[in-house]
Amino acid sequence: MKEKRFVVPLDEVASLKKRAEMASLAEISAVLGTETLSLDDFVLLLSPSMNDDLLGSLMEESARLTRLRFGYALSLYIPLYYDSRCVNRCDYCGFNAENNIPRQALSRREILEEAQAIRRAGFTNILLVAGEHPESSDVSFLIPVIRDLHECGFRSVSIEIAPLSEEKYRCLVEEAHLDGLYVYQETYDRSVYAEHHYGPKADFDWRLATPERGASAGIPKIGIGFLLGLTDWLFDAIALAMHLSFLQKHLWRTEFSISFPRIRTAVGSAGGPCPVSDRSFIQLVCALRLLFPATPMSLSTRETPVFRDAMIPYGFTNISAGSSTAPGGYTMPHRTLSQFEVLDERPPAVVAEALKARGFDPVWKDWE
Repeated sequence: MKEKRFVVPLDEVASLKKRAEMASLAEISAVLGTETLSLDDFVLLLSPSMNDDLLGSLMEESARLTRLRFGYALSLYIPLYYDSRCVNRCDYCGFNAENNIPRQALSRREILEEAQAIRRAGFTNILLVAGEHPESSDVSFLIPVIRDLHECGFRSVSIEIAPLSEEKYRCLVEEAHLDGLYVYQETYDRSVYAEHHYGPKADFDWRLATPERGASAGIPKIGIGFLLGLTDWLFDAIALAMHLSFLQKHLWRTEFSISFPRIRTAVGSAGGPCPVSDRSFIQLVCALRLLFPATPMSLSTRETPVFRDAMIPYGFTNISAGSSTAPGGYTMPHRTLSQFEVLDERPPAVVAEALKARGFDPVWKDWE
């Protein structure tokens, strides 16, 4: 029997979106008192009709559930960008192949030097990131690199690179002990996706099925999300909730998480066509926490220090710190292209102190 694959149910998403847009304050208030949410309940919490009082109640409930499930521990992680080459022409990304700028591809030795600098800062969770180029996603290159990182003292090594086949993911798990995979659909709206992606990444369905291939290959942890600012966030939020529900039901051996990348300025791009406000960002995070109370959520350095510090209590379990989005950014800063603008440039130790000041416990290593 052919395996079931997730397909975005456009009619259902559109119907739920309309329900959210027409929700009354009484309906929203009633949902906030519900212990276990359905998808129908969830969309009411995304309603643009939500007032400040109800948003405050939503935030309080999100914080309560997060502390109940995860306590006050917040895991710290950091990305290691190793290749800025890319064969795609995505109009919101600094790695866009049409940007006529110098590119940098780190060697295995240079990656290890970057990793050692990161280890000295205290991290044991690391995320390998690269533009979508055949050489940067070559399994024969990645296997020894991932092994190097484990030997260097990293307990958790994840990748965010061009989508691979199930066979290649399985090879990385079995031969290099790959711990995690991050892949963002960018947008679940097929027509909008086609407007912004050119090159191999234009294959919407191949990208959409990536978490399923990764989970089937045995990757223990997989992070998904969409790019906030590419299209109507309400549409994508509903589709994301459906996608995650599907994955958790059919691939329950894998731990799935959610990230919230918001479009920032980059070389050749001034940002996204549909900016997402801080208020909408907060509403999205808290609504997802109520629907998925046990799901880890990550917050990146795309956000400002003030906003990140304020958002920490309301759903997040993982936070990046001290990030550079340029290959060689930890040992050769400002020499190469960055993928996007980093807004929180505080050193990791400063971020950790900010967490402690708010009563949280920064955790530098993955759970054993």
